[in-house]
Amino acid sequence: MQHRYGGPEVLALAEVDTPTPAADEVLIRVEAVAVSMGDVLLMRGEPRAVRLAFGLRRPRRPIIGRDVAGEVVAVGTAVTRFAVGDAVFAESDQGGFAEFVAVAERFVAERPASVDAVHAAAVVVSGTTALQGLRLAGARPGQHVLVNGASGGVGGFAVQLAKALGTEVTGVSRGAKAEHVRAIGADHVIDYTAEDFTANAGRYDVVFDLVADHPLGRVRRSLTPRGTLVLSSGRGGTMLGPMRRLAAASVVSPFVSQRLRPLAAVRSGDDLAELARRIDAGEVRPVVDRVFPLEEAAAAVAMLESGEVRGKLVIAV
Repeated sequence: MQHRYGGPEVLALAEVDTPTPAADEVLIRVEAVAVSMGDVLLMRGEPRAVRLAFGLRRPRRPIIGRDVAGEVVAVGTAVTRFAVGDAVFAESDQGGFAEFVAVAERFVAERPASVDAVHAAAVVVSGTTALQGLRLAGARPGQHVLVNGASGGVGGFAVQLAKALGTEVTGVSRGAKAEHVRAIGADHVIDYTAEDFTANAGRYDVVFDLVADHPLGRVRRSLTPRGTLVLSSGRGGTMLGPMRRLAAASVVSPFVSQRLRPLAAVRSGDDLAELARRIDAGEVRPVVDRVFPLEEAAAAVAMLESGEVRGKLVIAV
C-alpha cells in the first residue's frame, strides 16, 4: 500500500479486508502480478495531471497493480463465464499488488494453458497494448515495422506479434540488449547509442514508438509516404507527460499523407483471450526477467525504473 505519492519507498505491507465482488465481478486469488510503467507513474502521481483523477494530495486507491493472474475464488451474481476454481488472468483497475482482487468479468480471460501464472501475468497490460497498437497501425504481411523500445514489456510483445502478422521487424534498443531483441524475433536491431533510426528516410511502413526520444518531424521522415506512426508512452513534461506530444500528432495528422495515431490502450478481456490463443499456438512467448516476492514489491518497482530490464518483472504472491 501507499498513503502518499513518491518513489518505491512509499510502498509498505499492510493488512486490508478481502474485497467483496460486485454482481458483475470475479474475485481472484492473485498468484502473480506484473510490474508496469503505469504502476510506477501512479505510484509517483506523474504526470501531475493524473492526480485530478487519482487524488490531488494522496492516491484515492492506495494499492497499485493491474496485471494479475490467479484463481477465481468467488463470483458475483451476474457472472456467467467463470466459476470458482478457474485459472484466469485479468487487467484490474489497480489493487493487484495484493492477495485478492475483484475484477469485472469483461476484463477477465482464461489463462493460456501453456504457461504458469507468473508468465500469464507478464502478458496483461504489455501484451494488450502491443496488440492494440499494431491493430491501430493496420500492420499486415510484407510491411516493415520498427519498434522503438523493443527490449521492454510492450516492445517485446510488439516485436513478436508483428512477426506473427508476417511483417519484417526492426527493433531499437540499447546495444547490450540486442541479443535479447533478436531472440524474441526481430529481423534487425538498431543500437540507439550508435545509430539513429530516423536517418533511414522512407524505410518503415509502421513505426511503433514507445520511447518518444525524437521530435515528431524526424520520426515522420523514417516513414514511407503513407506509413503509420503509433505513439504510446514517453515521459514528457512533469505536468502533462506525453499528452502534449500525442495532441500534436493528432493536430498534424489530417494535413499529411502519413497517419499519426496516438494509442490509448484499453482493458479488454477479448484481447486477453486472443493473446492466450497466440501464446498457446506458439506465436508469442512471455519473457520474464526476474520474479520478486510480494514483500519486495518496492525493489521490483525500483528495478523497473532502473531501465535494466529485459522483458517483464513479476511479483509472486
